[in-house]
Amino acid sequence: MNAFSRLLTGAGLALALGLTAMPVAAETPPNMLVIANRIDDITTLDPAQSFEFAGSDVLRNLYGKLVNFDPLDLDAGYQPDLAESWTVSEDGRTITFTMKEGLSFQSGNPIRAEDAEFSLRRVVILNKTPSFILTQFGFTPENVEETIKAEGNTLSITTDKRYATSFVLNCLTATIGSIVDKELVMANQVDGDLGNQWLATNSAGSGAYSLVGWKPNESVTLQANPDFHLGAPAMERVIVRHVQESATQRLLLERGDIDVARNLNPEDVAGVRDAPGVVVTDELRGRLMYIAVNQKHPELSKPEVRQAIKYLADYEGMQNSFLSGQYTIHQNFLPRTYLGAVDDNPFSLNIDRAKELLAAAGVEGLEIEVGVREAQERIEIAQSLQNTFAQAGITLNITVGTAKAILARYRARDLDMYMGAWGPDYPDPHTNAGTFAYNPDNSDEAGATGLLAWRNSWDTGGLTEEVSAAVIENDRDVRAQMYADIQAQFRETSPFAILFQKIEQTGLNGSVQNLNLGGAITAVSYWPVTK
Repeated sequence: MNAFSRLLTGAGLALALGLTAMPVAAETPPNMLVIANRIDDITTLDPAQSFEFAGSDVLRNLYGKLVNFDPLDLDAGYQPDLAESWTVSEDGRTITFTMKEGLSFQSGNPIRAEDAEFSLRRVVILNKTPSFILTQFGFTPENVEETIKAEGNTLSITTDKRYATSFVLNCLTATIGSIVDKELVMANQVDGDLGNQWLATNSAGSGAYSLVGWKPNESVTLQANPDFHLGAPAMERVIVRHVQESATQRLLLERGDIDVARNLNPEDVAGVRDAPGVVVTDELRGRLMYIAVNQKHPELSKPEVRQAIKYLADYEGMQNSFLSGQYTIHQNFLPRTYLGAVDDNPFSLNIDRAKELLAAAGVEGLEIEVGVREAQERIEIAQSLQNTFAQAGITLNITVGTAKAILARYRARDLDMYMGAWGPDYPDPHTNAGTFAYNPDNSDEAGATGLLAWRNSWDTGGLTEEVSAAVIENDRDVRAQMYADIQAQFRETSPFAILFQKIEQTGLNGSVQNLNLGGAITAVSYWPVTK
């Protein structure tokens, strides 16, 4: 056990025993960033498969993309990254990227258009959960050789129809847009898996960091890339520790054993505000907290029951108590700051109205299971729902499990109800419209696990067609109104109750500068950080 591990163990032991931590002159090394975060949702670090919050944070720092965001100027939108420029064909279907010259992967292999071709084709061929971000443009394993093509120093992608260019480029800023080192990945291929097994625990990128190690439910360690094309990071090593409890994160931050605490609850935020050498930042994120009910359930599929659950959440009570300062009421699938976002929040706790709806549906004495990840605020939300549901005659049995276990059941359509979070994958309204309100094939065989509508067995009642129309609309104002209209119908008819939008309150060692969590649209970037 090294000295750093002993510090963590000692801090955790002191907390467990209820002891008061004695002031110590601890601090992390000046060239190392140590973060406490809940990272138990990471299931893989293959960018073609990863689709969880903590995994996105890691991958953003490991890989370059054709286009990307400047963490110090997010308002500028997507910018050239590994591509220096692009052109669009007259019919709007083909975008041709010219790659930057002289860039290399961390292996030393040059970054070629061929690597970009391989990376995007690989996403489509593997067909893992986030692949829909690309396949929505008509790419299939059968046509990728014609639709995603490298020639010399250029890469061309041809979509099935004309889309707004900004929509396509925004999608390429998602994790699945990561460009991997073809030679290194294929050297580690097993049984034709295109390196999927190897990339789960290794990196093959050109980003600011390389992956030293990932220990599930324990830690992720990153090492700086001194040849990063935007400049060598000041933080030569980044360690993200899985620390589940807010109180433990607070103690470690106050002791100086970590630099960043990302999961402080309101009570601990209030506690650290006055701690010497600690600052707290507030940043509106795109993450939404929501509940959804499975439409395979004979009672939960009734329209009146779907509506009743929206009156059985104590939105204000939760916002003003255990979620204080960290979530704001938001009942729409587009986060604030997105094109088409609206602030209409028509639902509030109304037990009598819920009872009327349940009676109209002929539902009495209902008992259902809700799956919840073992995170403090989610468990508290579920417990609040358990209380209010009971007042309307619904017994809500809470099943708490690891993120991996609960998500597996949710994606298999195996939960009566799910209580969880969703974050956008790219800064375009289709990122959420295309998953909450889009489901072209509701069959079990479709296996569209990336679509929340599919996970809840909901055929969307015509919203799929409206979402399809909105995504190709070129008039910005018309498109925004289309999304407002879609959300109005969604609020009234869907099996989802959107509850809150995240405000991330982060505790920082006062010496940490330029840590940008990415606002509503991107994951955290470590390479600009100094201290």
